[in-house]
Amino acid sequence: MKNSLMIFIVTFFALVVISCKTTTTEVVTPKTDISEFLGQWTIDIEGGSVGWLEVRQEDNYLDADVLWGGGSVLPVSAVFLVQDRMLVVQRSNDIVRKRDENNNPLKTQRVASWMEITKDEEKINGILLSPRRNSLSVDTTTFTGTKLPPVTAAPDLSKVKFGDPVTLFNGKDLTGWKLTRENQTIGFKVVNGLLVNDPVQTEGQPHISYGNLMTEKEFGDFNLKIDVNVPAGSNSGIYLRGIYEIQVMDSYKRNLDPHNMGAVYSRVTPTVAAEKPAGEWQSLDITLCERHISVILNGVKIIDNQPVQGPTGGALHSDVFAPGPIYLQGDHGKVSYRNIILTPIIK
Repeated sequence: MKNSLMIFIVTFFALVVISCKTTTTEVVTPKTDISEFLGQWTIDIEGGSVGWLEVRQEDNYLDADVLWGGGSVLPVSAVFLVQDRMLVVQRSNDIVRKRDENNNPLKTQRVASWMEITKDEEKINGILLSPRRNSLSVDTTTFTGTKLPPVTAAPDLSKVKFGDPVTLFNGKDLTGWKLTRENQTIGFKVVNGLLVNDPVQTEGQPHISYGNLMTEKEFGDFNLKIDVNVPAGSNSGIYLRGIYEIQVMDSYKRNLDPHNMGAVYSRVTPTVAAEKPAGEWQSLDITLCERHISVILNGVKIIDNQPVQGPTGGALHSDVFAPGPIYLQGDHGKVSYRNIILTPIIK
């Protein structure tokens, strides 16, 4: 009886001691080496759009930039690795929930969308989850990504060989050109020997979806000379090989910016402002060679053989090495073009 009582007392106190121990949370160690995700990736988005992602390890943390379909290359709000071989990339933006009678914001809420990314032997695969405005459900979009090799050293343009010039616009009609999407409305027409785009919207009428105009032929590396006239407040874009946009806009007397006239949109900022006032004819002399771009605007070199790390918003395809068309944005504003001459680079 005494032995039984002693066993009971010892067992009781052992259970009390165990129950009083502080509970600890197990630290989950990621199963994937982060180096598998580092680098730059071109992204094919469900539905046909193109994106781009760069993941970097800076000091003791991860950082990233992302391009999703249209728009600019932007920094992410968070990027982190979790278990089961997954990288999470988060983008955030502010939504105005309430406004006063003068339309001033009263309540703003930050809403995040996020990419859940895994990797197989060669590609990344993922899904973008985007909360709807009411936050009661999310939209999902799948995508795949291909890793880009680093951009090589700048080519020596003095040693580049050029072929015969090709006139892309005959000044009479749209021979050699077509819409990038056949189901859209064409706003381009030939007026007095000029290629004019005028995407008119009528107030009170349904919105018209105007399309972009592209060459039927595709090109590799080249020099492109083109004249452009942009009315006040308008903008357009010239896409090289269907993937790199050279910005066309009224940016006269604005501070230097990667969205100004002659810039490689959101990627390469001109080193000097050389724009003319709105409504005047301006000349662009553009060279694309081995993923490097040079731009001469109105006789002034504003971009000198600079590397382009990936596609810009609105790219037609994700392969930065494949030939592609010249295409002109047709859905933004009124603009006129003339003297469009392309001279191919001979490899």
